[in-house]
Amino acid sequence: MSQRTEEKKIPFNKPAYVGKELTYIKDAVDQGMLCGDGVYTKRCSRWIQEHFQVNQVFLTTSCTHALEMAAYLSDIQPGDEVIMPSYTFVSTADAFVLRGARIVFVDIRPDTMNLDETLIEQAITPRTKAIVPVHYAGVACEMDTIMRLARKYRLKVVEDAAQGVEAYYHGQALGTIGDFGCYSFHETKNYTMGEGGALVFQDNAYQEKAEILREKGTDRSKFFRGQIDKYRWIDYGSSYLPSEMNAAYLYAQLEESRKINEKRHQIYDFYHESMKPLEEQGKVERPYVPAGITHNAHMYYLKVKDLETRTRLISYLKQNGIYSAFHYVPLHSSPAGKKFGRFSGEDVFTTRESERLLRLPMFYNLEMSEAEYIVEKLLKFPF
Repeated sequence: MSQRTEEKKIPFNKPAYVGKELTYIKDAVDQGMLCGDGVYTKRCSRWIQEHFQVNQVFLTTSCTHALEMAAYLSDIQPGDEVIMPSYTFVSTADAFVLRGARIVFVDIRPDTMNLDETLIEQAITPRTKAIVPVHYAGVACEMDTIMRLARKYRLKVVEDAAQGVEAYYHGQALGTIGDFGCYSFHETKNYTMGEGGALVFQDNAYQEKAEILREKGTDRSKFFRGQIDKYRWIDYGSSYLPSEMNAAYLYAQLEESRKINEKRHQIYDFYHESMKPLEEQGKVERPYVPAGITHNAHMYYLKVKDLETRTRLISYLKQNGIYSAFHYVPLHSSPAGKKFGRFSGEDVFTTRESERLLRLPMFYNLEMSEAEYIVEKLLKFPF
């Protein structure tokens, strides 16, 4: 195992940097168009289209805004119900609450921390309008079942694939299976632009409405393509278009996606193999990836015995210069969750499993010697 000075700190996350980001940002500045939909926005969109085999890509200022666009394009109306897990980030719910929807939370599977597909049908009512599967840790939900239910009840499916960029369900990219997919390029994600995201979809019928929505309700996109001689206010809209400087940073990362992906998998695989003895001893549970699923090494987490053990472990790691983190506080237990939603059925796993989960440092620039040090300390912890 590695030798390391105790003074050095290992952060939980550090945004990826591969080398050309600042060069591309300078190039964007030199081109004199910083407001978005310039060269780098188009390059990023084309990369996503080609790599994930999806028809339409709209780069956004965040995954939150991608979700808001999806909620609007899904025609969510006041009083509609939207099914999702409670174990997710607030943006998943916020996007639909802003449209006046009521959130219906469904319990998660303890093996993947994803929405339990077997509990969805009993949560469907005449008011249900959409299902929002959240692909936790870049591990796909059971999309065949979800899509079958959506077809049966004529529901929209909005994939929250914030953590699922370059992860796959039986060979199909996450985010491209449902009606809409929402990606995140936040600084904590595999590929980043600081703050950013993307909305993707296959049905070209949504293109014009999405363009108007993203461009403050105007037909400015048509104007830039030379289809009209002036642009006008057409419909409801907002400002969802990211800066060219952000897109330039992202494009440098997309060009090096293979290198970033391989490094993250190297760290993930090292953690996973190293934690096997602890799992065999019944001290922790490691992440589970079902057959046919290709994860993207977005995060590596452990599940310990209980909340008390997790609290001790976080403190112990911090004392040794290692910054770890738990994750979501279930939305249904929060003030807004109680105000805007309800839990369908019983909370068997959502709260219990969320209190056991601990995320380890995972980022592209993490040195393998640092990963070795983290494992060294974990193996010495008195579980």
